[in-house]
Amino acid sequence: MQASYVHGAHSLPLIGDTVGVHLDRIAERYPDRDALVIPHQCVRWSWRQLRERADRLAAGLLGVGLDPGDRIGIWSQNRAEWVLTQFATAKAGLVMVNINPAYRRAELEYALAKVGCRALILAPGFKSSDYLGMLRDLVPELDGAAPGELRSAKLPELRHVIRLGHESTPGMLDFDTVAQCATPADMARLHDVARTLQFDDPVNIQFTSGTTGAPKGATLTHHNILNNGFFIGEAMRLTERDRLCIPVPLYHCFGMVLGNLACMTHGAAMVYPGEGFDAGAVLATVQAERCTALHGVPTMFIALLDHPEFASFDLGSLRTGIMAGSPCPMEVMQRVIRQMHMDEITIAYGMTETSPVSFQTSVDDPLACRVGTVGRIHPHLEVKIVDADGRVVPRGDTGELLTRGYSVMLGYWGDDERTREAIDAAGWMHTGDLATLDADGYCRIVGRAKDMVIRGGENIYPREVEEFLYRHPKVLDVQCVGVPDPKYGEELCACIVLRPGEHADADEIRAFCQGQIAHYKIPRYIRFVDGFPMTVTGKIQKFMLRKEAADELGLHT
Repeated sequence: MQASYVHGAHSLPLIGDTVGVHLDRIAERYPDRDALVIPHQCVRWSWRQLRERADRLAAGLLGVGLDPGDRIGIWSQNRAEWVLTQFATAKAGLVMVNINPAYRRAELEYALAKVGCRALILAPGFKSSDYLGMLRDLVPELDGAAPGELRSAKLPELRHVIRLGHESTPGMLDFDTVAQCATPADMARLHDVARTLQFDDPVNIQFTSGTTGAPKGATLTHHNILNNGFFIGEAMRLTERDRLCIPVPLYHCFGMVLGNLACMTHGAAMVYPGEGFDAGAVLATVQAERCTALHGVPTMFIALLDHPEFASFDLGSLRTGIMAGSPCPMEVMQRVIRQMHMDEITIAYGMTETSPVSFQTSVDDPLACRVGTVGRIHPHLEVKIVDADGRVVPRGDTGELLTRGYSVMLGYWGDDERTREAIDAAGWMHTGDLATLDADGYCRIVGRAKDMVIRGGENIYPREVEEFLYRHPKVLDVQCVGVPDPKYGEELCACIVLRPGEHADADEIRAFCQGQIAHYKIPRYIRFVDGFPMTVTGKIQKFMLRKEAADELGLHT
């Protein structure tokens, strides 16, 4: 019997650098090649220029009073300042905390407080979100504070707020000024700090929710994300001649690791087509910049293919890229290969806690493997599939996927109990995903043990939304499930039991959510029910609830 265990033995060693040191190496190797191209910001920086700007920003951050180990949040759409912050914080020994651009006030407060952010870099706003307004509502002391001397009742650790844009706001530093004010002494300190940093130091915190409630801060090291980015790029066969179009959000591992770090470790160009996803802008940017690679979730590729002017764009430069976030329909993959020239597109699978990628298809895998599987194990990692008793199952049998190796996070920030629940004594990360391994080592994800809903590449954790809806005074009980959707793959459905004598409608429930939780977490469907299907032991049968909801709504795959 062949066991469901694989390890990624590989001839290429792991990289023993910090992110900052490796950026320096790449800038020395490819000084004049394009590093960052953002047409809407008129940015076209070489690797030498990007390193110089990152160094000045890193020194400036130390100069305003931040110290290695301090947490600094970034709440912004895809912009040059985001990638500068990513590399500058790594060089300064700071821990960058990714804040989802869709977050609202309550989520922002939780994230900043949970990890004790000392500083926050934010854009003025994005789409319908007024970031400045939300922060000033949360921290009214800002208006009367001198920059760098904030004292907030709700966020006692927060001292510095740094804003993007050309205008100024009371109590806040201007982003450009931070770098411009870096002194020779600040630069000298930066060089001293660089000599003390270790690749196992934390460099990034990303919030990921769980079925037990509030979001958790997955804490990742230089070693975690630098090596994952490198081997992701290797799977795509990236070189310094490649130009990767990155329309996926940078706050997520997809943008900052599969995008930015895959490029940085290979000297390839990072190309941002816009602040958020826009199909027309992506197509125009690929054509204008002769991009050779493109990332996206399946819904993005569908939007590109269905764009009314798709046929007018020359996409002949494309070769590879990554489709991830949710399963890819065979028809979509065939169209991407045939109509977008992406013969070498790959599929990747992972989770934030594993930096993120554990499995990836190769550029020459058969089409069936690039649709029906998530590929084979990444280099230097181990995976086993286990049953409910923790025993490794035979190849082909379904069980929970566990990952071990360099990519596993340090833990959840400030939450030892949840860390121990996720990472066992032998170092295995329990993913909660149900999977199989075939005889050739290809992995299939067949279910989600924790009922996570994936809406167009965004992970929605029902318990988090349920706990928020419990705050509504009319809600007695609530269960959220995913139901089929032709565009997003899944949509969230909230099944609500109202308190006796109360009446409510769907609009009232949605209005309660507006501005408090991210838009993609607001349930598309709301059912009012008398109760939930239960086992004889009183456990809610979510699979039955999903079926009932889909039947009632007429939604079927």
